[in-house]
Amino acid sequence: MEQKTYQVTIGGTVKSYPKGTPFGEIVKEYDRGRDLPTLLVFANGFLRELHKPLLEDCILKPLSFKDSIGYESYRRSMTLLVLKAIYHVEDSRNIEKVVLHFSVGSGFYFTIKGNVILNEDFLSKVKAYMRELVSQEIPIEKRNISTVNARESFAEHGMYDKEKLFRYRRSSGVNIYTLEDFEDYFYGFMVWNTGYLKYFDLCLYDEGFVLQMPGRDNPTVIPKFKASPKIFMVQKESEHWGEKLGVDTVGDLDESISKGNVKEIILISEALQEARISKIADQIAKKRHVKFVMIAGPTSSGKTTFSHRLSIQLSVHGLKPHPISMDDFYVNRVDTPKDKNGELDFESIDAIDIPLFNKKMQALLDGEKVEMPVFNFVSGEREYHGNYIALGEDDILVLEGIHGLNDKVSHMLPADSKFKIYISALTQLNVDEHNRISTTDGRLIRRIVRDNRTRGISAQKTIAMWNSVKRGELQNIFPYQEEADVMFNSALLYELAVLKLYAEPVLFQIPEDSPEYMEAKRLLKFLDYFVGVPSEDIPQNSILREFVGNSCFDV
Repeated sequence: MEQKTYQVTIGGTVKSYPKGTPFGEIVKEYDRGRDLPTLLVFANGFLRELHKPLLEDCILKPLSFKDSIGYESYRRSMTLLVLKAIYHVEDSRNIEKVVLHFSVGSGFYFTIKGNVILNEDFLSKVKAYMRELVSQEIPIEKRNISTVNARESFAEHGMYDKEKLFRYRRSSGVNIYTLEDFEDYFYGFMVWNTGYLKYFDLCLYDEGFVLQMPGRDNPTVIPKFKASPKIFMVQKESEHWGEKLGVDTVGDLDESISKGNVKEIILISEALQEARISKIADQIAKKRHVKFVMIAGPTSSGKTTFSHRLSIQLSVHGLKPHPISMDDFYVNRVDTPKDKNGELDFESIDAIDIPLFNKKMQALLDGEKVEMPVFNFVSGEREYHGNYIALGEDDILVLEGIHGLNDKVSHMLPADSKFKIYISALTQLNVDEHNRISTTDGRLIRRIVRDNRTRGISAQKTIAMWNSVKRGELQNIFPYQEEADVMFNSALLYELAVLKLYAEPVLFQIPEDSPEYMEAKRLLKFLDYFVGVPSEDIPQNSILREFVGNSCFDV
């Protein structure tokens, strides 16, 4: 009997392959002579792992390390590899748990709890075994089991975080990944085999270690580990408070919500943020020479609400704060620089009229009364409406904008007149002990909700712009974060359970045939982990109100 064949179009070439041929075998020919191997494929618009068989005529779009989906599959697969190696090197009876906490630079920060001596010798053995597994190109296998059976298996193996997670998930099946004798659940797709995972390093850091991986721009280069102690400690502190509340993972949060304890979590989370803002205000008030509070952070970090709440706390200390958006110092739109695609680049530092900003700030320092501009986003021009400011002994400007930490913007101002704050939404929850929640995902969901509510921008358009936004942040914001005097984490322990109810309806509106559909599908799958929480109990001064509405501030 003649074997059935199907036509596959890839890179403009059409070839026939037998039914059942793994996509990994099909892309091997395509990958010859290319710098980066294919990690996943779109087959007729649907994302597929390379072990999946060919079952119809299809158009294949290969995805490599430089594609965000491929990049995440590499990092996810590396997690499986390092876990497998740790449990091989060390007797599992000595390991209570291995936890992936959060991103550190281009890597992941892990800790090991149990009777394990974590030192260079131990890491060297783990690295050596990982490289051995890479050289053997061992398949990463996938199977789907019922949620009921998965929960039983997780409980049997002491994976109570995963057992709890799937207690609240509506899905009937769970994907389990296996590497030889080691198996685990992972949120998202994996590479075909260990041979794809060539580039990594392990570095001792703090109480654990960092799994160092290449960045997207240089897929074959492992950057030297560079600590960012300020943001690391903020992340660690946020996790610590989650632990105190007994909410480390999504399963913990879902359990608290289902038991009716979410109001307490909301109140404590908001109180912790208010206490932190009060502490920052106290630091500023003690520095009487400070006249400019410079607040910077990536999009959807809650800069505007934070600046208003900080201003209130500064008022408590007897100061007279003036919240100002640095967006009002945009150059006129006709003068806005353009990016490499010819689009207006509002995130470039040259989109700010730096000479004008410094002239007015210096005049204020010199005791002059200064008229402040207002940028008209409709006309694309600066305007003046008689808003005059003078700096008396107790006056202080609270300036927020993405370039606030870049001294190029405020180069004329004395260093001791500035107090720098970096704010970001650093998600402290994990899906479970081995699956982190991307900080970027948290901010994207915030932005989707806010754009749709306040600007009439669809979720599809927000997702389409997101890569450009991230590129701007990498260039203009993140390089300066460690220059901050203090850092503030605007993420709230409970927020994704609230945002779920706002994000899901607009994500479902994205057409299946659109380029943004797969990202929408991924976010919907992610939000399905959460038990939803209505917004009624959220205080009106909450940073979350900047996104879901009904804030007491003009945001």
